[in-house]
Amino acid sequence: PGFTGDPFSRCVPIPPPPQPPADPIIRDPCVPSPCGPYSQCRDIGGSPSCSCLPEYTGTPPNCRPECIISAECASNLACMREKCRDPCPGSCGAGAQCNVINHTPVCTCP
Repeated sequence: PGFTGDPFSRCVPIPPPPQPPADPIIRDPCVPSPCGPYSQCRDIGGSPSCSCLPEYTGTPPNCRPECIISAECASNLACMREKCRDPCPGSCGAGAQCNVINHTPVCTCP
């Protein structure tokens, strides 16, 4: 058993049956992410779909925060936690006045 051929000339081993094709490896098109910084990737039908994270602007792969340095904000605002904000709250003592000059809070007594 396990052989085939003409027994008067040559017997050869019966080859094993062919293996069924392996399941195709399913790859996540978002790993590694093709979307760039400050972005998110979603698998849509096997293709990556990129969008900027909430609170970020632009178009992937060029998503960015509102600001990185204060010079990107109006002169009466400062870049705080990647947003242009009024730098006065919490900067001056009780009863003092705050004015923003070139992104910097300036405290004075009235």
